[in-house]
Amino acid sequence: QVREWKNEGSKRYMCTGRPGWLTVSLRVGKYKKIHKNIMINLMDVLEVDSERQVVRVEPLVTMGQLTAHLNPMGWTIPVVPELDDLTVGGLIMGTGIESSSHIYGLFQHTCVAYELVLADGSLVRCSPTENSDLFYAVPWSCGTLGFLVAAEIKMIPAKKYVKIHYEPVRGLQKICEKFTEESKKKENSFVEGLVYSLEEAVIMTGVLTDEAEQSKINRIGNYYKPWFFKHVEKYLKADRTGIEYIPSRHYYHRHTRSIFWELQDIIPFGNNPVFRYLFGWMVPPKISLLKLTQGEAIRKLYEQHHVVQDMLVPMKSLEKSIQTFHVDLNVYPLWLCPFILPNNPGMVHPKGDEAELYVDIGAYGEPKTKQFEARASMRQMEKFVRSVHGFQMLYADCYMTREEFWDMFDGSLYHKLREQMNCKDAFPEVYDKICKAARH
Repeated sequence: QVREWKNEGSKRYMCTGRPGWLTVSLRVGKYKKIHKNIMINLMDVLEVDSERQVVRVEPLVTMGQLTAHLNPMGWTIPVVPELDDLTVGGLIMGTGIESSSHIYGLFQHTCVAYELVLADGSLVRCSPTENSDLFYAVPWSCGTLGFLVAAEIKMIPAKKYVKIHYEPVRGLQKICEKFTEESKKKENSFVEGLVYSLEEAVIMTGVLTDEAEQSKINRIGNYYKPWFFKHVEKYLKADRTGIEYIPSRHYYHRHTRSIFWELQDIIPFGNNPVFRYLFGWMVPPKISLLKLTQGEAIRKLYEQHHVVQDMLVPMKSLEKSIQTFHVDLNVYPLWLCPFILPNNPGMVHPKGDEAELYVDIGAYGEPKTKQFEARASMRQMEKFVRSVHGFQMLYADCYMTREEFWDMFDGSLYHKLREQMNCKDAFPEVYDKICKAARH
């Protein structure tokens, strides 16, 4: 298809032909209508190499599909981002994170090689030792350097359960101290925080294990079970710590059934025990279905009165960040997920020469601040994130100007490769593809 596009005179930019409503991002890309759509129907797990401990997959393989394939073989991947429908391609070209990221980094940091079809129609494999510039430039590039056709991801042995420890913490300073301390411990397989108000949170740490106390097993993934964030809140309300054993696949997808806590705005009675028991098997509705059936008016309304954002900030700025989120958005719960950010080349790396501990702060819901105005409020947030050398996840609405965007992200390697590989006529720049300012 790429060679055909070339023979036709490379008149328009290219993009993947997957319809916009199918993506898990709430944004509907307008570029699909005007660019040349390249159909990439690659959705298979290609090989599981137990010796190298690597799994080779095509870009449309989803997290639900990959864990279902690997778990029975005794394997899993180190970072399993939350929602079942997230694809490998999306997690590499965008980004992905999970509560094991304080050990392994972002999803891209668990990948050992990518295979891409470039603008000239050639197929290239890249890894840290082969075409390494391209390997480091691909993550966060949103499909603007080439088309991903396969990826190799590290595997780790799977265990049956996650032994999870719930700890309510009160007082913002204490929350931040406790969260930082747990995130530094490599013996924690998982670290996650749910912040329910400026002064209240539950911090969860988990360890992978094959043994479990039968009486403490909680199969939270079963359709009739309470939504996970509501289950966690009970520990805060009762002001007690707790220990449970959760089957690992249930743990990996613990926020899937309630789409974190987004579903409470879509189906307010969704966590009612009667509804769960009778109709729980019907949820969650696929995000793609919600997008496909959502009219333009509702989409605009949603944009103005609803926020779905993930901001990645250095751990040392956590307290200041939560305060800023509180003032500008006042959305709770907030999701806290720690990750180690290695000093690799590419668009996203820490300020210094060393790997640094960062935290993803996820705000999903209806802002309760009186003065919330989507564009102004988000621009203020973006400015704050740039000031602490943080990054905004690119699936979300982004209001930065081009200068601000390249101030947040390091474009040096990206631009060099776009020049070298003649991408300028083949793909839009990442900014033009995702930022609102570029699309209006």
